[in-house]
Formats: sequence, C-alpha cells, structure tokens
Amino acid sequence: MTVEFEALTLPVPAQVKIEFSLSTQVNVTDFTAQRKVSKVLLDQVGNLLYGERPSLVAGRRLLWRVPVWVALPTTGPLGQVGTLDVDAQTGEVLTDAELLKAIEERAHVLAERAASETN
Repeated sequence: MTVEFEALTLPVPAQVKIEFSLSTQVNVTDFTAQRKVSKVLLDQVGNLLYGERPSLVAGRRLLWRVPVWVALPTTGPLGQVGTLDVDAQTGEVLTDAELLKAIEERAHVLAERAASETN
C-alpha cells in the first residue's frame, strides 16, 4: 500500500522528516474501492475501462485513489487514462460528468492509436 500526500509543497533544498499518524475508521477495502470504480466506469462510460489496484491518499479525507485503465479485447491493457477517488469511510466514488468525459476521451485516443498500429 502506498500513502500519498496531497498538495505537499517543500522548499528546495530542505531536510525532510515526515512522521505520519492518522486515526480514522476505514470502512471500505482497496478491493471494494476498485470494484466500485469499475462499476461506475461500466455504467457511465463503457465496458473497456476498469479500475486497477488503488493507493491510499491522506488529505482532508482518507481516499482510495484508483487508477483507471483501458483495455481492448484484441490487445489487452493499453494504459492508464485517469484516476478516480473513493472515500475510504463512506465508499462514495468522487466523480462528475466532466471527469468521466475526460477519461473517456483519453481512452478513445489510446484505443485509436492501438487500432492504427495493428493495421
């Protein structure tokens, strides 16, 4: 598991010592977050997108950050086209139409590139 720090600005050069302590209830597993993202993608974008293994992000709220990948039946995984966050306490997938549209557009670019390379 990876812990990411959101919006962390460090001066350069700097000596850094990071001590991290967080006490919160986690009600959603990484696997559940991944499945929730895959379902949102299937329902709202298309069946060629899926969620990969997430990392844990500590910020204003504890989130699972799920990489979104596109794959074609003929070639398999093509690459990552975005990320979606899932609240680790509530299970809410944090997305909107604009973010899903951007993910869809990046997926189309990768799919078209893969199709042109196989022709």
